This record gives sequence, structure tokens and C-alpha cells, in this order.
Amino acid sequence: MHPALNIAVKAARQAGTVITRAFGRLEDVKVATKGNNDFVSEVDQRAEAAIIQVIRQAYPDHAILAEEGGASDGNDYCWIIDPLDGTTNFLHGFPQFAVSIALRHQSEIEQAVIYDPISQELFTASRGGGAFCNQRRLRVSSAKGLNGTLLGTGFPFRDFAYLDEYLACFRALLLKTSGIRRPGSAALDLAYVAAGRLDGFWEIGLKPWDMAAGALLIQEAGGMVSDFSGGNAYLERGQVVAGTPRVFQEILQEIKPLLPEALLNPKQAANPL
Repeated sequence: MHPALNIAVKAARQAGTVITRAFGRLEDVKVATKGNNDFVSEVDQRAEAAIIQVIRQAYPDHAILAEEGGASDGNDYCWIIDPLDGTTNFLHGFPQFAVSIALRHQSEIEQAVIYDPISQELFTASRGGGAFCNQRRLRVSSAKGLNGTLLGTGFPFRDFAYLDEYLACFRALLLKTSGIRRPGSAALDLAYVAAGRLDGFWEIGLKPWDMAAGALLIQEAGGMVSDFSGGNAYLERGQVVAGTPRVFQEILQEIKPLLPEALLNPKQAANPL
């Protein structure tokens, strides 16, 4: 295992311990509102602090971009961290959430960890080294097109500006597939695409920490990832399409005619990087 990936695994497990200890006493967890339908708990903050402590001990010169703490300067390496992806699920006792940690070197994601502390599934990937779940090699599904597939998505919940367009895409894809799921953690959804449990995924309104680790997992498992225009600016634009090569292409073909120019060719990046 790459040394940086080993540090990411250690950090994710530390955060997972913080999360699972709190999961059994949710009535005691303090919660604040960051925005519309956007919550942060003391557990998010403690989990993030645990991750950063492990990373800082090993790589004090690296930059950090974290959901709760924002960005801190460093060298050409940047850790992209979501300490608890699926906070709303966590707060409701719905066991679908994860820790997501990625390491970017310049413009490339090099290492990725997604850890489900409830199931104790540990998804890992190193660029060029493949993707794994608990040391078992992952491959995307063998689906050759949308027919018969199971897709994942995320409903808009912070910003409803493109709700109608999203619903049009949802309808178009629902009619072409066996079903669509919305469990509530984009990081885990992307890991499930890498594991072949979902054949494809799309969502709008994401942040870099929601996607960075999952994107590398999918690519290393033989899948494809892009923004809505088919380019590589998904982290900057906050939108993603992913899946097996054929499913990926067919999702894009279905949704692109339904999307406004502002989503296909935004004038500026929506997310900090």
C-alpha cells in the first residue's frame, strides 16, 4: 500500500471511531445549520479534526481542503476531506454515510479512501494501482447499456434552481432502467459504482469532497467519470456522471439535451479547489 494511502486509511478509521461512538447516542449530538437543508454536527467537526491530526503528523506541508474547515495552504499536494458524507442520514439514524479522503497532486487525484464505519467496508484506490474493498479487487459492472441497470443519484436539496431540469433527467433515465436509488451519500454511491453494485450515477450540486475519492475509485475499477458536458471539470463544476463505459455514455446522451447551457458550459467554477 502506498504510504500516503496508508495514512488516509489510518485517518479514515480514526474518524470512523468518532462517528460510531456517537451513532448510539444521537440524542446528545449538537447540530447547527450551515444553510438550506445543510447541517453540521459536532461529530462532523470532531471526525474532521481526527483526520487532519493524522495527516498533519505525516505530511505537515500538504494543503488541506475540508468540508468543515475550508482550505489551508500548502505545497502541490492537497488532501480533500469529507469527514461525514451523509450527515442528514447520520442525524436520523439512517446507516448510510461514510468518511471520504482523497489526495490530489497538482491536478490529479492520486489516492482515495471511502470508509463506511457501520459496515466496516473500506474502499481504497491508488492511481494506476487499482481499486479495492477490504483488499478485494473491484471492477465496475458488466452492463452494456441502460436497459436493465440500477442507477444512483442525489436529489437537489440545497439549491432548487435546476429542480425542473433534474426531474426531467430523472424521468428520462427512470424509463430506460430497472430503477434509481437515492441513499443519501454521494461518496458511498460512487464507491458502489466502482464495486458494481450500481451501474451508473449522476448528481448536481456537489462539492469536491463529495466526489474526489469516489471518482478515482471508479476510474481504477474500469469506469468513467465526467461533468455534464463530458469533460473533466466535475470537481470544479459540482456535477458528475459516472458508470461503466457504455452506461456512462448513455446517461450523458439522455441528459445533455435536457440541461440548460448554464450547466453544460458554466462560465466559472462552482467549487473551490
